[in-house]
Amino acid sequence: MKKPLQIGITGGIGSGKSLVCHIFTLLGVPVYDADSRAKTLMTTDGILVSQIKKEFGVLSFRADGSLNREYLAEHVFGNPDKLKILNSLVHPRVGEDYAHWVTEQTSSYALKEAALLFEAKSNQALDKIIVVSAPEELRIQRVLQRDKHRTEQQVKDIIRNQLEDEKKVKLADYVILNDERTPLIPQVIALHKQFLSMAQ
Repeated sequence: MKKPLQIGITGGIGSGKSLVCHIFTLLGVPVYDADSRAKTLMTTDGILVSQIKKEFGVLSFRADGSLNREYLAEHVFGNPDKLKILNSLVHPRVGEDYAHWVTEQTSSYALKEAALLFEAKSNQALDKIIVVSAPEELRIQRVLQRDKHRTEQQVKDIIRNQLEDEKKVKLADYVILNDERTPLIPQVIALHKQFLSMAQ
């Protein structure tokens, strides 16, 4: 059986990549959400669970097996070096999970949605890359509306920790502009048609 064309889709926080993926889903395209799968694997993948415990201690998990987010937020997420170590454990397991998922898809093409696609170097195994781009001010507004618990400074810090939009755009094969002025759906449909013809 022929493997589907593999398209990566990424964009910084608040760019609207999940909305774009939702439109692709409505067109019948399977989407692998790397960020939500990573959260699942951190509590269900035996190898990953033991690696996290070994690296960050048993307090990384609660007694019921769920992730101790408060502990990790305090000891890992706020520390760039430790966050790098955590990502280096999580990304290979997500990569394996995705590779298995792709073999089960029967569509002409499939999407892999990931915030850190370039940072994790997982773009190298994909055929084409889409970047969803939006002005920074608009991205900050969107995140503050969506995540009531975050402050503007926290959102700016997250943006600083991600690869800059200009660099992402340079590395991309396609750019979808989600600036609330350029219609979104026609951009997605145009790419959808292109990918279907490429996968023939």
